[in-house]
Amino acid sequence: MNIAYTMAPGRGDTDLLLYQLAQTMLKQGRRPCGTVQINTGRENEGPCDMDVKVLPEGPIIRISQQLGHAAKGCRLDPNALETAVGLVEASLLEGADCLIVNKFGKHEAEGRGFRSVIAEALSCDIPVLVGLNQLNAEAFMNFVGGEAVVVPPEEAALKSWMEMACGPAVQMANLSG
Repeated sequence: MNIAYTMAPGRGDTDLLLYQLAQTMLKQGRRPCGTVQINTGRENEGPCDMDVKVLPEGPIIRISQQLGHAAKGCRLDPNALETAVGLVEASLLEGADCLIVNKFGKHEAEGRGFRSVIAEALSCDIPVLVGLNQLNAEAFMNFVGGEAVVVPPEEAALKSWMEMACGPAVQMANLSG
């Protein structure tokens, strides 16, 4: 089983690292599938908006709900998340060098969300990289039977994992000349 995870300490840091990794892969001519999260601050309006970009080419889907300033509950829009899951499932069938899942979150911990897509990728020998937080780490480890490897939340380490898991990058033709 070729599955890895990364956990960055700062809020939004894992999202940024996985987004940058996906961009690097695309520039190298690779075909990553999955989602990367894009957080957009809202001036004087509370928490950021959360969007996911479905890899490799989009669309971008808003996965957060605006619940008001006093709301304390989860802002995730489960219908939007499931829309993203469906698009990733379809994209995975078209072929992929790897699957990137921005977060193994509460829905995955409860058996929903990207859990089936992760299992499908692994059954097809497609490497999987997952963003993880401490809150869902135990559920993730149970899901993968302790078989996942940790990748330090550093750009160089993630690129190294990608090279090891996916093989050498396709050399892009020089289009300028």
